[in-house]
Amino acid sequence: MSGTTFRPCTAFHDAVRIASGALPDVAFRVKAALAADPMATILVFDDETGKVVDLDLRGSDSDLARRYAPAADETQATAADAPRGRGRPKLGVVAREVTLLPRHWDWLAQQPGGASQALRRLVDEARRLDGGRSRTRAARERSYAFVATMAGDREGFEEASRALFAGDGERFAEHSRSWPQDIRDHAEKLLAGSDPASD
Repeated sequence: MSGTTFRPCTAFHDAVRIASGALPDVAFRVKAALAADPMATILVFDDETGKVVDLDLRGSDSDLARRYAPAADETQATAADAPRGRGRPKLGVVAREVTLLPRHWDWLAQQPGGASQALRRLVDEARRLDGGRSRTRAARERSYAFVATMAGDREGFEEASRALFAGDGERFAEHSRSWPQDIRDHAEKLLAGSDPASD
């Protein structure tokens, strides 16, 4: 999980939530829980995706601290609020490959500010017009990823899943009522949009 050590995670021992917070903190709590009960079944979930996170807990506590220390780019990101000197500000720009057809490149080349600025404007406009649909879809998908792992074999899972994607919170609560409280609470937290990556 390079580049995501500050992303919130949640650990479960069987159906009981035992830790929640930044990845390094959760990793230490999981290591301590496994030291107390080496046969424990513990799963750690990324709260942004609802998917299981594999932790490498080998070695000493200092090994663990080094392994899950913030990456250099995260340390710089947390220093973004520090006073800046003279010169062009760092915008947090990330370079990635974009594949377009020639006509798209031709159109972008004619836009004021160049291709990058035009693409940023287009993305910002699409986000503005989205009306929160992308956020809602992401919340449902991360909640489903979590419940599929933690409640996939429990009573009411199929009906709860259908209610989840239909946006019917009342039916979701009804069909998940027999699940352990911590599983229900975490699924609802993920669904409610506790989204670390929200705009």
